[in-house]
Amino acid sequence: MFGCTVLGAAAQILLKTGANHLTHITALDVITNWGLIGGLSLYGVSTLLLVLALRDGELSLLYPVIALTYVWVTVLSFIIFHDRVNPLKLTGIAIIVIGVAVLGKGRKL
Repeated sequence: MFGCTVLGAAAQILLKTGANHLTHITALDVITNWGLIGGLSLYGVSTLLLVLALRDGELSLLYPVIALTYVWVTVLSFIIFHDRVNPLKLTGIAIIVIGVAVLGKGRKL
């Protein structure tokens, strides 16, 4: 699942990079844009990993872990795009991380 969250975040970053390089939105521009193609490809790999994890895992535990993607996207956006991180974003990230940790502690053994 960790791989799914990291790949999902990388896919978002590539999609943003690809979108930033679009001057026009035509089919040719989209299918020749390596950022968009890379982002969609990473989403595909992430989905395959999710399917494998779901085969043996609990949906009610695994799916909320995907929320960690928001954490990675925020960190990567700060590093790569110099997005601002304000106290509300940090609070939201803390809530996500705490929520996933609580769900993990409550899982069946």
